Amino acid sequence: MTPTPLFVTGTGTDVGKTVVTAAVAALARRPVAVVKPAQTGTRGGGDCAEVLRLAGGVDVLELARYPDPLAPATAARLAGEPPVTPELIAGELAELPAGYGTVLVEGAGGVLVPYDDQGGTLLDVAELLGGAVLVVCPPGLGTLNSTALTVREVLRRGLRCPGTVFGSWPAEPGTTERCNLVDLPRLTGVPLLGAVEENAADHDREGFGERARCWLAPELGGTWRASE
Repeated sequence: MTPTPLFVTGTGTDVGKTVVTAAVAALARRPVAVVKPAQTGTRGGGDCAEVLRLAGGVDVLELARYPDPLAPATAARLAGEPPVTPELIAGELAELPAGYGTVLVEGAGGVLVPYDDQGGTLLDVAELLGGAVLVVCPPGLGTLNSTALTVREVLRRGLRCPGTVFGSWPAEPGTTERCNLVDLPRLTGVPLLGAVEENAADHDREGFGERARCWLAPELGGTWRASE
């Protein structure tokens, strides 16, 4: 039986979703499947290739690829290609082979980014399958508002949010970052489950796997504590 997916979303673009997905995959119960419903901006290798490079030993699956780095619905429309609807995504996830210990689904951009012209989002997919939604966010100024809004929308939909993860924790955190360690979980009402170091993707696979345990909390297979 395939486990219920864990959906990885963010407060926006470039907050570290792919690196956090790779870190969770590196520590997750094997075998692991990582699914990217829609990869946009496909002139590079893509997020699945990056997860595979960093985590290794996982199965990756893209359902659609569009050349322009835009919201999936917009990118599909400009490419003249069909979009991936929530129903299609949920159907593909439901058809994954049995036996996976973990299924991770990495979204595109923020939690309300549309996948089709009807406004379907990653939350619609999670709602169809009953999955939990992990929120990746930046640690600096402005994150309290954007992260609280994102978590609030997840919870408003009746979905479970196990917590948040800082996607790029600076080597020398300032007052803002250190205060946000305490203030973010108080404001969102969900725990902070990790802080992935900045430039984490610069590690090779072995180094990334070793360090991942220090970045994520026990709930995600690591040893990280906010007090540390």
